[in-house]
Amino acid sequence: MIVAGIAAALASGAAGAQERAPAPERKALRVCQDPNNLPFANDRQQGFENRIAELFGKSLDLPVTYYNYPQRFVFIRNTLRYKLPGEDYPCDIIMGLPVGFGQASVTRPYFRSPYVLVFPAGKGLDDVRSSDDFLALGPDRLAGLKIGVFDQSPASQWMARHNLVDQGVPYHTINMEMDYYPGRIIEQDLASGKIDVAIVWGPVGSYYGKVAAKQPMHVVPIRSEPGIPMEFSVGMGVRYGEPEWKKQVEQFIDAHRAEILSILAEYRVPLSKEPPAAAADGR
Repeated sequence: MIVAGIAAALASGAAGAQERAPAPERKALRVCQDPNNLPFANDRQQGFENRIAELFGKSLDLPVTYYNYPQRFVFIRNTLRYKLPGEDYPCDIIMGLPVGFGQASVTRPYFRSPYVLVFPAGKGLDDVRSSDDFLALGPDRLAGLKIGVFDQSPASQWMARHNLVDQGVPYHTINMEMDYYPGRIIEQDLASGKIDVAIVWGPVGSYYGKVAAKQPMHVVPIRSEPGIPMEFSVGMGVRYGEPEWKKQVEQFIDAHRAEILSILAEYRVPLSKEPPAAAADGR
């Protein structure tokens, strides 16, 4: 999930203007999405966010339409908050945003997932069943590993804490290639042996390490540590100043939680227990 810091500074001003806008009559569930971001979504509606959006649309008795834009290119400003004079917004909801994300009003969470270690079976790490097991391999075994990690991510902080920086193979969080997708670190580089281990967020790791993998792989959750959270809660995002719409989205989440969890299970999304304090604001 790419956080565009410069857009966050504009959020409060935009929110004030939107609070005065009347609630529109909805003729479709209009979803903002990345067109190439499995397992979350794509332009062929193959991701779990697409499945959840279709479930939501059915509950509203509305068709689902998608506005596609690459998530890594200032996504919120160019989708949810994009509006030309005299025109409507192109979309009204983002199906997955981190709880606490400041650029949109995020609902209470519908899932929480950890970062994970992903590595091929039969390559000397089959005894690793937890992040503690991985760290217990010892300096000699760890020194020989090439660990793929996205820069400026919780995983890079975790590696620094455990003196694994020298083993790191850095990947840019913001990649300008138009056909880029985060799972490529597993599907190409890990599978080919360019790296020995990949550290990615759970939905990505389990999908490309289990569902779409062409060879057996292990997917091991990483435990959060003081000062380095490795588990993150996800809700749905709407514009600030639309509290009734946000309430309707949260009612959908509550009413269809079992079905949502069933969809997540199909995509092998690893789930963590939600902490009691995780809640969205009312804006």
